[in-house]
Amino acid sequence: YRMLKKVLSRPLMLITIFAIIFGLIISWEYFGNHTSAKVNSKPNYQLSRDIVYHQINNSQLKLDLYQNKNPGLHPTLIAIHGGGWIEQSKETFNFFFDPYLSWGFSVVNINYRLASTALAPAAVEDSRCALYWVINNAEKYNFDTSKIITNGFSAGGHLSLTTGIIPPEAGFDKQCPQNNLDSKKVKVAAIVNWSGITDVKDLIVGDNKRNYALEWLGNNITNAKIQLAKKVSPVNYIRPNLPLILTIHGDKDTVVPYAHAVKLHQKLDKAGVENQLLTMKGATHNYFSYQQTQQVYATIKEFLIKHQII
Repeated sequence: YRMLKKVLSRPLMLITIFAIIFGLIISWEYFGNHTSAKVNSKPNYQLSRDIVYHQINNSQLKLDLYQNKNPGLHPTLIAIHGGGWIEQSKETFNFFFDPYLSWGFSVVNINYRLASTALAPAAVEDSRCALYWVINNAEKYNFDTSKIITNGFSAGGHLSLTTGIIPPEAGFDKQCPQNNLDSKKVKVAAIVNWSGITDVKDLIVGDNKRNYALEWLGNNITNAKIQLAKKVSPVNYIRPNLPLILTIHGDKDTVVPYAHAVKLHQKLDKAGVENQLLTMKGATHNYFSYQQTQQVYATIKEFLIKHQII
């Protein structure tokens, strides 16, 4: 009883449990033993765990690489876990990208510094450095740099957006190895944003204030922190010629307001950026039904095929 009470008192812990259950559903659908043909169609992969992609201060930032070993270049996914920037890890997210493996992607599943190690904007900086790592190692691992996409849930959705749309001039790339790359090379082709935060300021002041966002910014919100929140908000970087963006969001989400998805979609439309908002009717932040999960992955695949990424 005490353990159940503790779990119920921590919304992000509930989300972690959801992530595992949700991932198991996805894994069963795509790689379960009930459909052996799907298993047999999975490309030849080599898994390399805990590759250090960046070291900053006393933190070694690691990733797991699922490398497609078939000949030629392969589209590449940077997978970014959620957890409100304060908890979870790459190990809780690996089920979410199983379908991408069946579509021929190589997958780079990353960790980043949580608030307990470093406050905002550390997670944004780390995710940007992961993009540099992919580009710098493209030849070694046969990554197709014209077909890099980011994918994340919740805080991972936010980081997928910031990784894909924040320009080097914003100043978040200074700690990245080989950050002198031509800025035209530091790009992604598409972003898949699951229930991501798009306006961080909205979560630290006003009616939509959330504890996880306050913790990431360091509580005690000052004007300087409000300015930082604006600086790490994807909605403030919308301009023409951004990557393709697909947003999935439940309209009953109380952890990340559905309004974040709507605001992003409207701004992208106004800027003429190719994007799509998939609204999951009745879905909360921590529950998509089995049928909705099927719909989401069918939409992602259709979106990527339409734009010739797969």
